[in-house]
Amino acid sequence: MNPRRRATTAGHTPSAALPEGVPGHNPWERYGWLIRSVWLVFLVFPVLAIWAHAGTWWLRGLGLVLVAGFGLVYALAAQHLDRLEKRCASRYRWGTAYLVVLVVCAGGTVPFIDVGALSFLPFVVSFAMFALPVLWSLAVGVVSVALAVFCAIFVTPDEGTWVVAIIVFAVGSMTAGIRLMSDRGRQYESMSRELALVAERERVARDVHDVLGHSLTVVTVKAELAERLVDIDPARARVELAEIQTLSRQALAEIRATVGGLRVARLGDELASARRALEGAGIEAHVPDDPASVDPRHRTVLAWVLREATTNVVRHSDADTCWVELGSNRLVVRDDGRGLEGRPEGNGIRGLRERVGAAGGTLSLTPGPEGHGTVLEVTL
Repeated sequence: MNPRRRATTAGHTPSAALPEGVPGHNPWERYGWLIRSVWLVFLVFPVLAIWAHAGTWWLRGLGLVLVAGFGLVYALAAQHLDRLEKRCASRYRWGTAYLVVLVVCAGGTVPFIDVGALSFLPFVVSFAMFALPVLWSLAVGVVSVALAVFCAIFVTPDEGTWVVAIIVFAVGSMTAGIRLMSDRGRQYESMSRELALVAERERVARDVHDVLGHSLTVVTVKAELAERLVDIDPARARVELAEIQTLSRQALAEIRATVGGLRVARLGDELASARRALEGAGIEAHVPDDPASVDPRHRTVLAWVLREATTNVVRHSDADTCWVELGSNRLVVRDDGRGLEGRPEGNGIRGLRERVGAAGGTLSLTPGPEGHGTVLEVTL
């Protein structure tokens, strides 16, 4: 079997075939633990202290083993916690275990280098800040700074100990700030994802409402018409039933497209559909044939508005006549029905207001002349 074909079958893509920026080939994501571990070079100071102060060769060897173990655990822990974070798994339990091992290794060097063991504290603090819950990590930072300051004042009050204390304080402050900002960033990203999900749900709900409301209203009107015609004009009744089947299939296709985020209302189609719906309901329709007068940038929004407005006229207005007027950035739907009659706005109008508002336009719904009928006007 061809090796290239076998690699493809196994689900592996050659590196050259992957586009730039693929996470699996991001050096920081793959080797970030190694980059962070470069700070272990500063363990050279406890190594030099052990070599200078430990008495016999076996004491030096034991001290060096403790330092090497500290560095190895630090690097392995950073790599392991990275993997847990990428899998969105909790890293705090493992972080606590690794921190205990690090503290034991650092504390084991006290008999050899005394207060020189404080040089491990910056590593302990920086590790704890990202391996423990926030409050616990801050507590470790405070305790470490307090220990370093105590040693600088009461145990070995020389310049070197104060330098270590200052370094521990600086590392603790810097890593604490990074940790807090990182947590706030994750919270912001999580909230942004939730808001985007809510907005997408509202969009789908509006689209489904507009599609189903219009289609089912037209189907209902035509079904009632077919029922009346079935005895007096069977041929016309069959035509209406055939249109019902067509509308049902079209509505099903539109729902599928809407759920998939692919639904785009076309103003020309909606004009023709509005005319058919109004005439099927026995309403005299004055609807333009050509949407050419409308700015192409506004046609999609106005198409949705026309669909919902027509549905409302057919369903609620009890009108005899309906007029539709188009402009480059406006749509007016007017009827001579019973008017608003103090009724609250339904979900359809609220959805239209949201849709029009998102497009930077305004929607007004007012009574017609002398209180007869309803006028819906949208300006973008």
